[in-house]
Amino acid sequence: MTAIETVFNNTSLPQAKSQRPDGREKQNNSALRLDGKAEKAAFLINGNRYFAEVSRALRQARRTIWIVGWDFNPDIPLEPEKSGETLADLLHGLAAANPELEMRILIWALGPVYSEKSLQVLRKKTFPRNARIDLRFDLQGAVRGSHHQKLVCIDDAVAFIGGIDLTSRRWDTKRHRARDRLRRDPEGVSYDPLHDVQAMVTGDAARLIGDIARRRWETATGEKHPALAERPPFTWPDDLAVSLREIPVGFVLTEPSTTLRAGVSDGIASTLDIISRARRLLYIEAQYLASFRVADAIAARLQEENGPEVVIICTRSSHGLIEKIIMGGNRDRVIRLLKRADRANRLRVYFPVVPGPIVPGPVVPGPTVPGQTVPATVDEVEVLIHSKLMIADDELVRIGSSNLNNRSEGVDSECDILFQPETDEHRRAVAELRNRLLAEYLGTATESFAAAYAQSGSVIEAIDALNVGAQGLREFAVELTGSISPVRGTGLFDPARPFLPLRRLGLGALVRLLVRPA
Repeated sequence: MTAIETVFNNTSLPQAKSQRPDGREKQNNSALRLDGKAEKAAFLINGNRYFAEVSRALRQARRTIWIVGWDFNPDIPLEPEKSGETLADLLHGLAAANPELEMRILIWALGPVYSEKSLQVLRKKTFPRNARIDLRFDLQGAVRGSHHQKLVCIDDAVAFIGGIDLTSRRWDTKRHRARDRLRRDPEGVSYDPLHDVQAMVTGDAARLIGDIARRRWETATGEKHPALAERPPFTWPDDLAVSLREIPVGFVLTEPSTTLRAGVSDGIASTLDIISRARRLLYIEAQYLASFRVADAIAARLQEENGPEVVIICTRSSHGLIEKIIMGGNRDRVIRLLKRADRANRLRVYFPVVPGPIVPGPVVPGPTVPGQTVPATVDEVEVLIHSKLMIADDELVRIGSSNLNNRSEGVDSECDILFQPETDEHRRAVAELRNRLLAEYLGTATESFAAAYAQSGSVIEAIDALNVGAQGLREFAVELTGSISPVRGTGLFDPARPFLPLRRLGLGALVRLLVRPA
């Protein structure tokens, strides 16, 4: 049974309804089987790679562009190393040049508020300036929930999915320099190094992402838009390596319950399934590590006599008091729980760092060289992890918007793509992705990490052998003594379920019955 079948055949979890060819939902409980094949796929590591490729793909658009996100900022430069052209410049230029091109952009209404960097987009004063660019804002139907999916689909022919919104403070390179003059938001303010991952797909996978975007648009606006009858061709860039060809994929959705409809919990089902299927290695990149449901599943694998190595890379720093107390506090408690379960020393939880910037040192008095200054450095600068990625052995890869926290399990809307290798070539590509990611953190070549892994047979030992420079991975220092239960207030600030007052009063089913469509 495949991973997708495992998720969709789990009858204890609410699932999406299946779709008819005309886009309408069947009124039954069958699953929305969003599975097919990606004709080609590429793993785009870091914002500069994603922004460059989405820029090139947008220039090939002929009929439709769909953008779905948590946040959106049209003022970002997509390729600051080349020009000052902004996303707004590009989209306005494409609309002006092609009267048949329609663009629809759907953003969570509170995303620009929370990010504090995109407030001007809510006023629509400078964007959009073309009637065929339709920008809408969607409030989540669930109280305390957000729309967190990050999708772009062009002509149903090529699409992007992952952890990166088309907004500010997402661009960075694999070098993650402590100071980079190009790493600035549209206001010119610099920001910290940031790591993220996006997937680029063509073929059926792209059309399926288009279907998800159209479904979201219909839910938000009530407007239906059919898939394109004929997809315009997309020319894959000659200089972009294809990571995978003809690879089976599936899409897992998370949608919160509301008083009027049941939710979809495919995301957490997929997470638990991936954890259970790892035999040699479970590799995770996560912005947040705060789900005790996920922690319990990983802890059970660590307690197995011949269980897998578990390597987790996540963000150390927390922004804001609430995030520090809830997300940071629960992360430390999750790590403590996992360390207590790690009987065979098969667990590592890291955060990445790069060398700090060189700054002028103090004046050194002395008769030999009066006024001499000594260069000094800030020891280390953390690289923030924004990716949401899981790899089980060389057999499964999931990339998307789902964090490993409570709200991604049932309060926020999420979408992830699951790659399921069938051939040795596919599995080699998965291994290559993992090697590329770890080599980037360690400041070494992909081939060097692959050789170290091949020699030791252990990812942890390979990391230990190469983790010797100023750029590298640092373990979280968490004491084994202390609580392994959620921080007080978690249910309020990181809830696993939406707040449904009518359901708590036992009236939810009655309301759904009264408003059931004919």
